[in-house]
Amino acid sequence: MGVYGFPAGLPKRPFEERYRRLLGPDYEAFLRYTARMPVPSIRVNPMKLDPDILLSRLRRGGWILEGLPWYRHGFRVISGPAKLGNTPEHQLGLYYVQEAASMAPPVALDPRPGERVLDLAAAPGSKTTQMAEMMGWRGVVVANDPSPSRANSLAANVQRMGSINVVVTSYDGRTITRHLGEGVFDAVLLDAPCSAVGAARRDWTPLRRWSLRSVRRISRLQVSLALEALRSLRPGGRMVYSTCTLDPEENEFVIHRLLSEGAEVEEVSLPGMVTRPGLTRWEGRELDPSLARTVRIYPQDNDTEAFFIALLRRSRS
Repeated sequence: MGVYGFPAGLPKRPFEERYRRLLGPDYEAFLRYTARMPVPSIRVNPMKLDPDILLSRLRRGGWILEGLPWYRHGFRVISGPAKLGNTPEHQLGLYYVQEAASMAPPVALDPRPGERVLDLAAAPGSKTTQMAEMMGWRGVVVANDPSPSRANSLAANVQRMGSINVVVTSYDGRTITRHLGEGVFDAVLLDAPCSAVGAARRDWTPLRRWSLRSVRRISRLQVSLALEALRSLRPGGRMVYSTCTLDPEENEFVIHRLLSEGAEVEEVSLPGMVTRPGLTRWEGRELDPSLARTVRIYPQDNDTEAFFIALLRRSRS
């Protein structure tokens, strides 16, 4: 094994050199946390059963739970069954096994009852079903994924969680307005495909695959999806763009591109979560100062995966 419990050769030298520049003195702590598994977490479903009743039932069964400050229905599982996805409560849709930081993008978007919401890259459905619950199953969530097999998995999770206000579609996200129209949604969530460095806490594959070339390739896809997501918003509508990675090309650079298309950056509110401001400069390139309102979530700050979250509003003009 290499340092911090990584297999020998992980992370790659180009990754290390780049992330040392990116994170500075935080790099060593970032690496230590990335090299170990996070505490698992669940999101209870308040629409199927009173959360207090479910939590009492789980605790009587020996579960030790710790609430997440940024989402009132989110809990770390300090102690519980070895396979959280293999319990009657899970099969009945009373809870969803979901990484703690993954619950933050829907909180930042704040979908409301009666709204029309688009989840542009929705599979496997954790954020889709969370938003449906936040809306009290009122309004509609269009959950889209271009892969038929992933869309089937998404539909299965929607059914298991009982999310009756969700419609599943399977379009190429880069052409979504061709199918659903422009300016029709009150809110859009784009949890974009990414290099997934943050997910390396559960699976080292992203570190094995990481390269600057792949980051730049993914960034081009992200820009295409983000522009289409923005077009699908009504004037004054809001959008959250998120990734589980920290590379600026996949995060701040994407948002910087949207600013020229009528997007405005707003403050992200995640009470109880430790966040860092987004970058306004990277490797000699000056970015819009409003990008400081976006947030970076580091593993060592909350013992979660790494995430980036931006809250945008489409200009009314």
